This record gives sequence, C-alpha cells and structure tokens, in this order.
Amino acid sequence: MSSNKTKLRFLPCGDSAVTVEFSKEMSESVNRQIRYVAAALTEGGVKGISECVPTFCSLTVYYDPFRISAKKIQRKIESVMAGYKETDGQTKRVFMIPVCYQGEHAPDLADVCTLTGLTKEEVIKIHTGTDYLIYMLGFLPGFPYLGGMDKRIEAPRLDSPRTTIPVGAVGIGGKQTGIYPLASPGGWRLIGRTPVKVYDPERENPIVYRAGDYIRFYSITEEEFAAIAAKGGSEIEMREETT
Repeated sequence: MSSNKTKLRFLPCGDSAVTVEFSKEMSESVNRQIRYVAAALTEGGVKGISECVPTFCSLTVYYDPFRISAKKIQRKIESVMAGYKETDGQTKRVFMIPVCYQGEHAPDLADVCTLTGLTKEEVIKIHTGTDYLIYMLGFLPGFPYLGGMDKRIEAPRLDSPRTTIPVGAVGIGGKQTGIYPLASPGGWRLIGRTPVKVYDPERENPIVYRAGDYIRFYSITEEEFAAIAAKGGSEIEMREETT
C-alpha cells in the first residue's frame, strides 16, 4: 500500500503544548499516521515530552519548555513522518463485545427503526456486521469514539439528553456508535447494552482497549446478558487478525 501523507499544520497551544493537525477529515489512513507519530514520540525516548493525546484528525503534544522547544518537536515529527509508509499485512486487535438488543436494554431501538426505515433485525445485523476502529478515547474513561458505522443506521441524537445512562449502554449518535463505560448523562440513542465492563478501575489495565484497536459487537439474549453480568463481566474476548 502506498503512503498517503498529508501536509501537517503545527498550532501552538500556550507555552507547553502544540497541536499537529493532520487533516480536517477523519479517515483510517489519517488516524494511522497520528498513532504512528504518537508512538514514535512516546516510545522513542524524546526528552521533555510528557504526553501525546491523539484525536480524530490531530495530535496534541504536551512538553516541558525548559527541556525542549516547540520548534524541535516540529522537526522531530517531520522527521518521523518522512519515514512513514503504510503497509499491508498488519495485525489488528479486535475486542468482541456482546450486546443485548432486547427489552429494557434497547429503549431507543424502535425509534432508530422509525428514523431509518429498517426493521429491528436489520438494524442489529448492520450494527454487528462491522469492525469499528477506535479513533480515540475520551468524554469518560474508556469511552471509545468509533469509526466505520454504516450510513444506513445513522440517527440523530435525542432532542433532550437523558440525565442518566446505565453502565454498558450502546448507542448511536449521528454517524457514530459507542459504549458508555460509566453511568452518565448522554444524548445518544440507546439500541442495546453490554454486560462486560469495558472500564474497570480494579483491573490491572482499567481500559482494555486503546486507540487503534477495533471493536466488533455481537448479539446476545437477555438470558445471556444476565449470565455474563452474574459472573462480573470482567472477561472480554480479544482476537488478533491480519489486515
């Protein structure tokens, strides 16, 4: 696969951070470049850099201005990108997330059907038929911003957000789908719920996945939901696949 690099824009964020804009449109190709640079900076032992925060189309780099300058960071990133090349045959991690699309676990599924003109079975089949790339984590610990949702099941956010959404709720908000790892307010339309804990502060790794991983949903019954929840919901299946 040939490289498809874009021209970078470097935007200062105060005196101790710089945002690197890779594109104005989200894509898997751009996201790979962002993660590539973030890994090179964090794993390459660049002194003075404290944190790299990837987003859909940009990367914010936090640094100690007494140890490194924004200009030096820019030159380092440009050097890293000069050697970037997209390749086939990479291994991807896919986290298998069980979802119950039935009863009280799917309070907005009927509304999504009305908005899309699809049956419940069609919405579920489409929703479970894709590997979703985790572009970034945010909003809540372990909340995955996912790309790749089929346009056929796009649905607008609620006019009035709920004050409380249960842990594990799976929703659709516009062109995206995601999982609520904690109880919180939210305006996405809830089409299901997972019994597994995608965020657990008691685990050695509280958040099991990271940006660049994939999530694949699969449908379970209410009985299966209860059985998994009764066991604590701490075990999450992960598969490694070659692209």
